[in-house]
Amino acid sequence: MTILARRGRALATAATTLSLAAVALVPPAASTAAPGQEKRSSYSFVVIGDVPYGDTQIAAFPGWIDRINAEPGVDLAFHVGDIKNGSSLCTTEYFEMIRAQFDRFRMPLLYTPGDNEWTDCHRPKAGLYNPLERLEEVREVFYDVPDLTLGADPVKVDSQSSQGFPENQSLRRRGIEMATIHVVGSNNDLAPWAGLGLTTPTSAQLAEEDARMAAALDHVAVTFARARQTNARAVAVFQQADMFDPSYEPTWDVSAFDPLVQALVDESASFDGEVYLFDGDSHVYNVDRPLATGSRWLDVYDVEGTAENLTRITVDGEANNTNFLEVTVNRPGAASVLSWARIDYAS
Repeated sequence: MTILARRGRALATAATTLSLAAVALVPPAASTAAPGQEKRSSYSFVVIGDVPYGDTQIAAFPGWIDRINAEPGVDLAFHVGDIKNGSSLCTTEYFEMIRAQFDRFRMPLLYTPGDNEWTDCHRPKAGLYNPLERLEEVREVFYDVPDLTLGADPVKVDSQSSQGFPENQSLRRRGIEMATIHVVGSNNDLAPWAGLGLTTPTSAQLAEEDARMAAALDHVAVTFARARQTNARAVAVFQQADMFDPSYEPTWDVSAFDPLVQALVDESASFDGEVYLFDGDSHVYNVDRPLATGSRWLDVYDVEGTAENLTRITVDGEANNTNFLEVTVNRPGAASVLSWARIDYAS
């Protein structure tokens, strides 16, 4: 299916889906630069995640996109996964409706999937789907054109599309290497699909997670290698899973994240610039240094070494979705490469 056919199909189904939430689909915006976006020396991007959750947020979502589009000087946007809550149906029609909304962003949009749109679709309220089948549908709907962002004015990106992971994308902006990696909650899909009557991961589930994590690790390694080669000021990684959830309990199984946490420590420790990890999943805005000396996470993941230069930022989600995170790339010589602020949708 061509992109024109796919987008036409998406727009047709979107109107039906959104009517259930008592809102009409807003047509795609023209691909023109936002006010103040032309010939600027500054650069900024937006990060959102765990949105929209439920009918009320689905109805509000077009207006929230309008608000982001109206923010002066935003050059790029990221959605760090969970385009729905975990207790709603994982239908293709819903995916296509969200895709149509994503293509209303006036700036290029990079999206990395969350667990609610495929991993957790085995749940009865989510439709008792086979999660791996839903994963393939997510890729079909959102990554139908390889190496291209979403949004009304998409741009080319590097990706792992040739390896079967088109969602792992990267690009360079203002001396920063940016990469999305497909790493999700529910222990990166190693949690059993209880809704299908299973108590242990299936062989297909284990194989999929192993391949996807290997691809994520490779994507991280390539991103850091390029950062060293280009003397990048910073590396920014975007994913759904909050591997350092402040509400963590020792009974939680987070073992699937072990190799990624160690890789982030190794790569960050051998990189002279700053490292930023943006995530969602736990729904509460948080900023910390989870892999610095003295962090409890070094013991949780049995990490060798530390990453003093890594800052993690979790965006608000679910009921806390009242704002978007606007991130500014600061001029050389500033106290940090990136700074950010939460911007209320109502402002």
